[in-house]
Amino acid sequence: MSDPTILVLNSGSSSIKFDLYDGDNETVKGQVTGLGAKPWIFIKNCADETCRDEALSSDTGQSHKTALGALLSYLKDLTGLARIDAVGHRVVHGGHLHSRPRVIDDALLEELETLIPLAPLHQPHNLAGVTAAKSAFPQAIQVACFDTAFHRHHPWVNDTFALPGCYYDEGIRRYGFHGLSYEYICQHLKESLPSAHNGRLVVAHLGNGASMCAIKNGQSIGSTMGFTALDGLPMGTRCGQLDPGVVLYLMTTKGMSPEDVSDLLYKESGLKGLSGISQDMRALSESTSSEAAKAIDYFVFRIRRELGAMAAILNGLDTLVFTGGIGENATTIRERVCEKLDWLGLKIDPDKNDAGETDISSTDSRVSVLVIPTNEEAMIRRHTARFL
Repeated sequence: MSDPTILVLNSGSSSIKFDLYDGDNETVKGQVTGLGAKPWIFIKNCADETCRDEALSSDTGQSHKTALGALLSYLKDLTGLARIDAVGHRVVHGGHLHSRPRVIDDALLEELETLIPLAPLHQPHNLAGVTAAKSAFPQAIQVACFDTAFHRHHPWVNDTFALPGCYYDEGIRRYGFHGLSYEYICQHLKESLPSAHNGRLVVAHLGNGASMCAIKNGQSIGSTMGFTALDGLPMGTRCGQLDPGVVLYLMTTKGMSPEDVSDLLYKESGLKGLSGISQDMRALSESTSSEAAKAIDYFVFRIRRELGAMAAILNGLDTLVFTGGIGENATTIRERVCEKLDWLGLKIDPDKNDAGETDISSTDSRVSVLVIPTNEEAMIRRHTARFL
């Protein structure tokens, strides 16, 4: 019997990231961007060679469904693809009932649609990808891999809010997100550096979406994100931690509607709102604007503050891992986060940091500081393969 062919999809509002696997081996990967506007397809093979880099017709790139149809055609031409055995999907919110991946049926899809208000930037587009994949690959198993699942065994004190218990029972609790990224980092450390996996670990997933997670023996015990993906660190366009009284004030005194508040907190805040320039850390780092500098200052401050909180949850710290687009690439951000943390036993080597080495700890640091690229798609493939 031949190895199963698994397609991994990460569907966003205007893009579809994909990886195609033959068994354990990645064959091609890429993304379709600009859906509904100026659609473009980009595909690379396992040798990192560009296979496609071209515009799609506006009709082809009008929706997730039509784009997936075009993608399948491209993959058939490139690889001789005869079938798709399974499609693994990143689904950001799985609610309080799901602590592991699930095969998607109509009942589950309907349930996940009720969670759209808790992750409006992600959930509707994740589910649009599921619907499109079911149509494009009707014989394939469809598997939902939840970003919230990794955190579903938090201690109760890290899972609840100080509200009447009936609200917790109906699902108003701290979920945490970026779970597929954290799970990948844990698996990587378990295989390559067991002492870090088994110790007191904090992972900082820093990107357009950003959060931090306290992990002990491979188990999430605390996260900066909560009921929605708004909480904790400031992000590209999301506000991060906010006094709920601000929301009440905006609605009762400023007369803003729930939709207006949602747009403000999800789309117009964070680095974009603070700087008034951009949500892109690269653009802010290159800017001479004082507002850009202040936005970066606040981002670094909140990371340092949450690092202290995560260390308190763990009763100390053995390893800090930077991952995500900013965590993996922004050497200055890593340096600023780690400066003057001698009290925590943490020091980095500036030369190692600038060189982009995996271990950027100084020789006299009691805490290991690592930079590890995440791979959510590989984690989704691993979960999906289990159902085959």
